[in-house]
Amino acid sequence: MESILNFLIRDAAAQTASGPGGDMGLMNLLFPIILIGAFYFLLIRPQTKRAKEHKQMVETLKKGDEVVTGGGVLGRIIEIGENFIQVEIAESVQIKVQKQAVSSLMPKGTLKGNP
Repeated sequence: MESILNFLIRDAAAQTASGPGGDMGLMNLLFPIILIGAFYFLLIRPQTKRAKEHKQMVETLKKGDEVVTGGGVLGRIIEIGENFIQVEIAESVQIKVQKQAVSSLMPKGTLKGNP
């Protein structure tokens, strides 16, 4: 029994003694913090900025705007609903798409320049 206690006491004493590299605990903690900060500034922040800009663009859509959908369809908005818009892609050809499917707003006259 005494040898078991001596074994446990030696382990406990070894855990409390600080060996070389006592500052490694700080370095081990600093690396994940720097990594999380880098992910935030390189990935998360730009993505939220793009999402905010897209939401603002979708909210400002109005009748007569020329848009490109996520599928690459170019057309002019002829009717706006709460969730959907009606887009004329050619003379007498209209499609209904979700507002969120609009990927970009084009300058006026873009549709006329294309045959």
